[in-house]
Amino acid sequence: MRKNRAMTPFAPPVDGHSIAVLALDGVVAFDLGTAPQVFNAARRADRRRLYTVQVCGAGPVRSAAGFTVTPDHGLEALETADTVIVPGVGAGGPVTDGTLPPEIKRALVSAAARGARIVSICTGASVLAAAGLLDGRPAATHWAWGNRIARLYPQVKWNLDVLFVDDGDVLTSAGVGAGVDLCLHIVRSDHGAEVANRAARRCVVPPWRDGGQAQYIERPVPVGTGSGTEPTRIWALDRLAEPATLEDMAAHARMSVRTFTRRFRDETGVSPRQWLLRQRVAHAQLLLESTDLGVETVARRSGLGSATALRQHLQATIGVAPTAYRRTFRHPAQSAS
Repeated sequence: MRKNRAMTPFAPPVDGHSIAVLALDGVVAFDLGTAPQVFNAARRADRRRLYTVQVCGAGPVRSAAGFTVTPDHGLEALETADTVIVPGVGAGGPVTDGTLPPEIKRALVSAAARGARIVSICTGASVLAAAGLLDGRPAATHWAWGNRIARLYPQVKWNLDVLFVDDGDVLTSAGVGAGVDLCLHIVRSDHGAEVANRAARRCVVPPWRDGGQAQYIERPVPVGTGSGTEPTRIWALDRLAEPATLEDMAAHARMSVRTFTRRFRDETGVSPRQWLLRQRVAHAQLLLESTDLGVETVARRSGLGSATALRQHLQATIGVAPTAYRRTFRHPAQSAS
């Protein structure tokens, strides 16, 4: 599971949409570098950048990795940014005792009040919670810190099973790598799958990951050994338009249905049927964004069978009809290309 609610409308940014990444004391270095890397990689086909990214803060801060970060911009960057991103922070302050410097709280609350999109990566959610920006909202954070953070901020509807939560104008991710998933999701929501996939290729990461962070708790995802389900997933992706039953997939993997289902869930975090449906819906979204194919043809090529089935699944997944999705996410630049 990657989102826990239907898609909430948020106006796509125009070229030059500004992003301010807030560096706080104890900032997690990986998280700090994620947003500039992903959003600077988000470009049009003519390589023109779609976002401007600035790292800001109240002054030099010490990173959790043991070096000092000196942001190029002060907190005034939060006054005009279209999107504000708070990377994860190490132990202390909002993570362990709920405290937050007053000037940071004021800047974040002010940015949210004027309509900026607010985003956190990993334990950065504790910063948003300490500022009161997550009260009554669903939110994600790193599973290892989840219980402690949930006790500090019981007014937040914490979801520790997902990679990220999109609540419209406030988005939060699970730990570390899930920040990449969330940033790519934002690019995809703003500019469509083609731009997001191009950014993912530039960053050499998958455009999306299946399942939630539950698959990373306490034990790693099993490594492919030739007897896992990865070859069958590749096989299924190559033939989405064709029928594929659970029995077909198990037979391809040379496993019993019971063993295949168990291993598949261990490796992806979801059942084979859920996974296959999500791949088909995602492929339908890509076709709606990047082609002029009719809805019936899109449904058939995605393996969903009929326009009626496509409408039902798209409505259940993201809360919109195929034609509405195409109007929203197929931008003029994509149509022209």
